[in-house]
Parts: sequence; C-alpha cells; structure tokens
Amino acid sequence: MTGPLRGVHRRRDGLRLSDIDDGGPTGLIAVDAMGADADPRVLVDGVARAALAAPRLRYALFGDAGRLAEALEAAPEAAPEVAARVEIRHAPGMVSMADKPSDAIRRADGTSMAAALDCVASGEAAAAVSSGNTGALMALATLRLGRVEGVARPAIAVLWPTIVAGKQTIVLDVGADVKMDARNLAQCASMGSIYAGAGFGVARPRVGLLNIGSEAHKGLSVLREAGERIAAAARSQGYEYVGFIEANDIPMDVVDVAVTDGFTGNVALKAAEGTARLIQNKMRETLKGSPLAMLGGLLAYRALKDMKRSMDPRAVNGGVFLGVRGAVVKSHGSVDAIGFAAALGLATRVGVAGLSGRLAQLIELETAA
Repeated sequence: MTGPLRGVHRRRDGLRLSDIDDGGPTGLIAVDAMGADADPRVLVDGVARAALAAPRLRYALFGDAGRLAEALEAAPEAAPEVAARVEIRHAPGMVSMADKPSDAIRRADGTSMAAALDCVASGEAAAAVSSGNTGALMALATLRLGRVEGVARPAIAVLWPTIVAGKQTIVLDVGADVKMDARNLAQCASMGSIYAGAGFGVARPRVGLLNIGSEAHKGLSVLREAGERIAAAARSQGYEYVGFIEANDIPMDVVDVAVTDGFTGNVALKAAEGTARLIQNKMRETLKGSPLAMLGGLLAYRALKDMKRSMDPRAVNGGVFLGVRGAVVKSHGSVDAIGFAAALGLATRVGVAGLSGRLAQLIELETAA
C-alpha cells in the first residue's frame, strides 16, 4: 500500500487504519521504543502497521540501534516502502518501568524516552509516543516541553468506547496525578471540554464528575467542592455540567467528558479493559463448547466480529497528555502491535494535525479568564 488512501476506510485486524483525505498528513513521529513491558519487536511491528495507514508520515525510533534494526527487518508489515520511512536513532539509555520519576529526571540524558521528547521540543517531531513508565514520562514531558501557562497539573486523557457506534467518552485523569484537589479536578473539566470541542467537534460538551453515586450529597468533600467549581466554570466556558456520574455511566454516552483523579481513573480504566477481555474470552470458549454452539457462531459471525471490534481496548489505546506544550501520547506498557499502532494514530491526530497547539492556546485562554 504505497499510494494515498484518500478517504478510504480500511481495516486490519479490527483497526481502522485511515480516514485521512488528500494523501494524509506529513511529518515525523518520535517513538520511545525501549523501556516498556512489551518487547521492542512488538513496538516496531506497531510502527510498521501505523506506517501503512499514513503513507506520508515518517517515524524516528529511539533506543538500542542494533535491537531496533533487527526488529524492523523482522517486522511482518515492514515492506521496503514502509522501512524507508522509519529512521533508527541510537539512544543507549533506558527509563525502566521501576524507575521513580525523580531518578528518571536525573538520568534522563541519553535515554530513549528523553530523546523522543527532545525531538518534539526542538520542533523536529510533531508528537512523541511511549509505552514506558507513566510517571517518568509525565515528569520528563513537563520538564522538557513545559507546562501550558495556567495549568497546575497536566492530565492524561483517554477515549472510552460507548454504546453509540463510533462515539467515545473522554476520561481524565487516568494516571498522571493520583491525588487531586478541587481546583485540579475543575481544571481537568476545562481541559477535557476543550479537547472534546477542538478534537471531536462537540459544540457543547457534557461533563460529569466521577463519584460513588449521582446524588449531590454523596462522595468526599473534595468532590462536592469540585462539583461547585465545575458548575460555575461551565457557565462561562460553554460546556454543560451534568453533575456526579458513576463508572457505569461512562460507556453509556451519558457524558462527553468524565473527570476524575489519576488513581481512580487508572483503576477504572484497567477494570474495564479486563472486563472486555473476560467477555471476549468467555464468548470464545462458549462458541467452541459444542457443535451446535459452533454452528450458531458461524451463522452470527459478522455480528460477533463487529461486537469484538467494538469492545477491543486496543482500538482506543493511548492517552493524550493535556496541559504540556507538545503532543505526547502514552501507550499501555504491555501493548501489542495493533494497540501501539492505534496510539501512533492518536499521535497523528493530536500532533501532526495541529490539535496539540490549538488545545494549548484554548487552555491558556480559559485558565487566564
């Protein structure tokens, strides 16, 4: 696949590869290819898959040059025209998943993570993608790219599938900051609503605050105070505050933006992903349980395939860092090639398409008001 995709919607293994017109965007994506739970070969395979989706993009892979060269040569999707757009840049150091953010900052120089972020900071790359240590990535991104003026604490925003086909709920924070006060949560509501509007064209985003119940008297005092702040901001910032929501409201299209602290959001996200995989595995076991079940599965093959695709957490893998000056996408550490390709696609949207800069401008305007 070497020519422009020009608006054609293609899928591979359930992943939408492109909906880009005019040949797709041009630019460079910086990839931290080391330090994740996943083998670098998996990440390189994901890069090759993403490169098929965007035939005019280039990719810079940072890490052990020898290992990455071997992985690129062995990648199933790395046809010559794909490999020609992938550049390997040697970075001998690595931020491990066990490193504390403070240690990662002290030893950052020469690591693949810092090199990828520096590539964005210099203006060479439009976005950086990493499956590495979340805390270290946020700390280094904040240090090397800088915070958007007025943002106290950046947040990670992910897309959560809903019952409406093709519709996702933006959830933030899901791991950048495990403890937030009322002001931080209100700022997340502002950033999330801006992301929904600028990134997905939602004219008046519906924002909800995650709690243990929808009743106004429930939850911790910090949540009740945050709710008051969000309600006041909604009137001036052009979004709708629907009040407290529960976790089971997120996939039901009750809100466009769900706000929570990083600890709660991360737990909720991983619980949902685990549940999706459980359902998929149980369905597979059931359909293989008897000849009659197998026959029923064959008759319902297309519907079951569509259901599996809609519930596949890999298709929406990747969290956008909101509140830093530059496009950074965090992928799951244990991601597979399909999921990493999805994270690279998200980086294309927020970085190459210019959404990151637009978000920063809007966030500055709102926080200064």
